Amino acid sequence: MAKEDFYALLGVDKNVSAEDLKKAYRKKAIQYHPDKNAGNKEAEEMFKKVAEAYEILQDPDKKAAYDRYGHAAFQGPGGGGGGARGGGGHDPFDIFRDVFNQGGGGGGGGIFDEMFGGGGGGGRENGADGADLRYDLEISLEDAARGIDKDISFKKLCECEHCDGSGAEPGSKKTTCPTCKGAGQIRRSGGIIVFTQTCPTCGGSGKKIEKACTSCRGEGRTPKTSKIHLRIPAGVETGSRLRSSGNGESGTGGGSSGDLYVVISVRDHELFERQGDDLFCEIPIKFTLATMGGSIELPTLFGKATLKIPAATQSGTTFRLREKGMPNLRGGKQGDQLVKVQVEVPTVLNAEQRKLLEEFAKISGDASEPTSKGFFEKAKKFF
Repeated sequence: MAKEDFYALLGVDKNVSAEDLKKAYRKKAIQYHPDKNAGNKEAEEMFKKVAEAYEILQDPDKKAAYDRYGHAAFQGPGGGGGGARGGGGHDPFDIFRDVFNQGGGGGGGGIFDEMFGGGGGGGRENGADGADLRYDLEISLEDAARGIDKDISFKKLCECEHCDGSGAEPGSKKTTCPTCKGAGQIRRSGGIIVFTQTCPTCGGSGKKIEKACTSCRGEGRTPKTSKIHLRIPAGVETGSRLRSSGNGESGTGGGSSGDLYVVISVRDHELFERQGDDLFCEIPIKFTLATMGGSIELPTLFGKATLKIPAATQSGTTFRLREKGMPNLRGGKQGDQLVKVQVEVPTVLNAEQRKLLEEFAKISGDASEPTSKGFFEKAKKFF
């Protein structure tokens, strides 16, 4: 009887990626697994077939040989045998376990173990790692521009000094947990599926404390106020995160400490608005300066700067002060400061000022043409 096509068995084509091939095999393997099909010989045979197909197609050399010669590539002397143990002579159950437990760390606890109850478990030799912590820090725009050193304090769970983090009163013993028999996990069956969960008695350590520490009550950690020194780099912005390694909560049972993440919030500034690495501000100028031109001094986050205002500057004109903006956090070019000028019109005039302006309007012809000639030409079609 001719053997079935490997691609057809797995429901894929010849150009399938390695990841899609693995997904297709997983789907078929679960469908035909003997634990789900007790006593079904056809399903058991299909389970072996899809394992053989996957073993061949996941190996680039074997796949190339199969694509060229078909099943004949694995028949005859030295061909690998095929048969119930797969194209390379491997047990289909081994193939299944390898695929489903990839990424499980080599010590059990993969998808296969969770679904079909495999693996020996065992207590957590390295305990549990401590939790990461978050600290929200608000700073000024000036601090964000220059960078700043900060000392912060916060509460966290630290290793208990009385019991050195063991959770046991000094001198007392630890015994094997009677609930999980030292496995650190308990299993419960739901038909063909076996579920595992951390042992509620020992918390997954596999050990039971004879007498709990009087200071931490068996937790191995106690809350304490911790103080650390931080260097806030120039260029940070709202949402920037700084990671302080090992300054999170202490682990238990020898586990590693977590990390502290400091999340930056930059306060709004009364003068400047941040736009990426650029700073934007608006300043009022006298209409005489806008008309005749001149220079003004204006503030930046790094001191004073001089801005030249050309004659006949119009209200709303934006000028650029190069590299007076925010430093780039990643070491790129410093931003600019954008200055938008708004021309102020006097609201109150004394007699002399009014007289001089009236003379200026008469000389300029403003009395007869109060709007610009260009605007009037555009507006004529509406009259």
